[in-house]
Order: sequence, then C-alpha cells, then structure tokens
Amino acid sequence: MVLNIKSFCLGPLANNGYVVWDGDTGEALAIDPPMDAEVMAGFIGKNGFALRKILNTHGHFDHVAGNAMLKKLFRADLYIHRADLDLLLLGPAHAEMFGLDIDPSPRPDFFLADGDVVAIGGGQLSVLETPGHTPGGVSFYSPGMLFSGDSLFEGSIGRTDLEGGDLDALINSIRKKLFVLPSGTAVYPGHGPETTIGREIGENPFLGGSEQAGGKDIV
Repeated sequence: MVLNIKSFCLGPLANNGYVVWDGDTGEALAIDPPMDAEVMAGFIGKNGFALRKILNTHGHFDHVAGNAMLKKLFRADLYIHRADLDLLLLGPAHAEMFGLDIDPSPRPDFFLADGDVVAIGGGQLSVLETPGHTPGGVSFYSPGMLFSGDSLFEGSIGRTDLEGGDLDALINSIRKKLFVLPSGTAVYPGHGPETTIGREIGENPFLGGSEQAGGKDIV
C-alpha cells in the first residue's frame, strides 16, 4: 500500500505539517499541524478526505498549534507521547513568550509508544521513540518515508538547549532508530527541506564525529 503525502510550510516559524492519505479509501491523518492549519483543513475538505487521526511528533507549541482546529472540524483522534503531555498543554503559554497566540490543544485521545503501529486506510506508520529534542519526541516510519519532527533535519539536528533537551539522547536516537533505516528513505522533517537517510549518514556534520550542541535554531 502506497501512502500519499502533501506537505505544507505554514506559520511564522515555517513549520512543516503533513497530510498523509490512502488513495483507495480516502482516509487521512495529519502530522504536526502548525499555525495557519486552515490551509491543511482546506486541502482535506476540498479532496473529500476523512481525517481520522492527528499525530504530534512532539509537544512544542509550533507543532501542535493546529490541533484544536483540525479536531473540531474533523473530530479526529489526537496522538502524542505521554512524556510530552506537559509541553502540549503549556503550548499557549510558550507561544506567548514568542509573541504569538494559539488555541489550547485538546488533551490527547491516545498516547504513543515505541513500536506502536498507526493505521491509515490500508497503510500504516510505525512509531519510533526518538527523544532528545524533547523527552517524548517520536518519528513516524513507513517503508520509503520517515516523518522526523525536530529530531533530524537536512544537515542538522534538533536543538537541545531547551527544557527537557538532551544532546546525547538525541544523537543516540538518530543513530540507533533512524540511521538503521534504508538509505533511500525520504525524510520529511519538522522544518526545512526534505532529505534522505543516506544523505544524512554521509553528510550531516552533527553525526559525523564532530558533535556540537545547539542544532537548528528553531523551537
């Protein structure tokens, strides 16, 4: 089963949100709906998709800002890792620190854990725990595609200087959970352009023996 992907770069922090759907059934899920998620909602409605699930790779406000809107419009179930629940619920307060205003996210319907499988139509995404950027960071994998949130970017990694960040944990997550995937796997990150696992294994300066603190300067 081949899943279809539409990416959206939205909001003041240029977040990548994704709609993933099964073309045979029209069932869809949204990953990390950011601010301005009405654009995603319009795409879903225009195509007549049935949005069943909203998945958050982690709880930072810029990745969950659209949860409330999509859940209200489509009555989809919300999923996040339990370790990021506090971040999820503190989203409006954290957004205010950046001079931004977001709607509070609903509480999750389900908690994610390593090895879980999230079904969508006839396809599925596997949950990979990838903590380090946040304690409850996860990535979503289906053969040929990886949604890495703020764990892995083109030529960079997620920042680890925020509360709950852990550089050693993030490096370990990437090496043991992501770099073992097939090299041709397309990586769809939380910010910035797409890349591949093979490209990052060969070229990512944060993972080639010269590890540095910090990472990409985003939330």
